[in-house]
Amino acid sequence: MNLNIGYFADGPWGHETFKKLIKDPEIKISFICVRYDSKDETLKGYAKLNNIDYIKHKNVNSDKFISTIKKYKCDLFVSMSFNQIFKSKIINLTKYKTINCHAGKLPFYRGRNVLNWVLINDEKEFGITVHFVDEGIDTGDIILQKNFQIVDQDNYKTLLEKAYIECANILYDAILLFKKGNVNAYKQNKIQPEGFYCGERKKGDEILNWNQTSREVFNFVRAICMPGPCARTFVDKKEIKINKIELVDNAPNYKSIVGSVINKTPANFTVKTKDSFVKVTEFEFDGKIKIGDRFEF
Repeated sequence: MNLNIGYFADGPWGHETFKKLIKDPEIKISFICVRYDSKDETLKGYAKLNNIDYIKHKNVNSDKFISTIKKYKCDLFVSMSFNQIFKSKIINLTKYKTINCHAGKLPFYRGRNVLNWVLINDEKEFGITVHFVDEGIDTGDIILQKNFQIVDQDNYKTLLEKAYIECANILYDAILLFKKGNVNAYKQNKIQPEGFYCGERKKGDEILNWNQTSREVFNFVRAICMPGPCARTFVDKKEIKINKIELVDNAPNYKSIVGSVINKTPANFTVKTKDSFVKVTEFEFDGKIKIGDRFEF
């Protein structure tokens, strides 16, 4: 069965999915709608190359926008990294409604910055979920869900790279179910009645609190490493940007001055945490670190 879709997308997440969809001769992408403030020239280029209408609108729920997209007579709307909340009028405009891909293990990890939060919370896996869109945020019935292992060598960059690819794979697999007429969605409360949301991380959230266990400090730093904002700490009011730390095998648990530098080499330095200590191996600082320095937190 051929499928005519409208594609709401933006950024690298949207690029990978588009590359899979456009290869399927039984899927027609009638339009690409990007975020209103988008500077995504890649999707714009894909649209031009494949003769697909490229549109953006400040309010996709407006009567004017809905009137515009009605003409495409789509079977399904697909959302990938789009940033407007769909209302019922647009959700139900097509035969098969509207679906979204979320890089979180729904009903848990709804909301924003999910890959950061799973690492901060020391999760051993993260999920990717394709679900129907309703008027809530990441609350619609689940169509497909897959989990991926997290190991200590992972960080925000590695999870992001994996999510770009796997979101595209899982979203395409979900669309194939519509083509085959074999969609068996289920309510999120079958997994857990409540679930939870993660709030958007904002400026200031990157400040490192050394009064945590070494494991918690390790998780925080890897959760927001590049291409994230990186963890920040201060010595004598000067900022240090920390991109990577390492746990120290068999580090003893002892009491001392939390946040103090206890060892230093030309390449790294070691900092006392709540329980033991960690080694800072990748950082940016316009100054010199010395043993005895105390980081502010």
